[in-house]
Amino acid sequence: MDIISDIISNKTLVAACISWLAAQLIKTVVDLVLYRSFNPERLVGSGGMPSSHSSTVCALCTMALLEYGAASFQFSVTFILAMVVMYDAAGVRRETGKQAVVLNAILRETPFPWKNEVLDQRLKELVGHTPLQVVAGAVLGVIIALLLWNLVYI
Repeated sequence: MDIISDIISNKTLVAACISWLAAQLIKTVVDLVLYRSFNPERLVGSGGMPSSHSSTVCALCTMALLEYGAASFQFSVTFILAMVVMYDAAGVRRETGKQAVVLNAILRETPFPWKNEVLDQRLKELVGHTPLQVVAGAVLGVIIALLLWNLVYI
């Protein structure tokens, strides 16, 4: 059972996992309030407010900073990872979602003489994030890491 205690005592991993879970729960509640219906996909899906990807990597990065210091390899790697993930969430993945909206509209409006499973499926539109959703996720991740550091790990 050393593996379980090692995992539980891994501050960076715990912070990242709790931050992801918190973001997914908040995302589900926000979706519930906005659309007045429960969508279970929000519990694990991407896209929406706040960004769970940003929350996760920012909690990881913040905890690495607190645990190992600003000059550490661990902080350097997690910082770069966080920048790439957040850039991707607000850039490439957001554009993918916009393109899915257009393609879904085309597929709905255009009569195709053939049918296949690709054309019968709707493309997922909620895959990326607005800059506000990315920032909200990042702030959430930092706050959770700081709370864990100050309340649990000191």
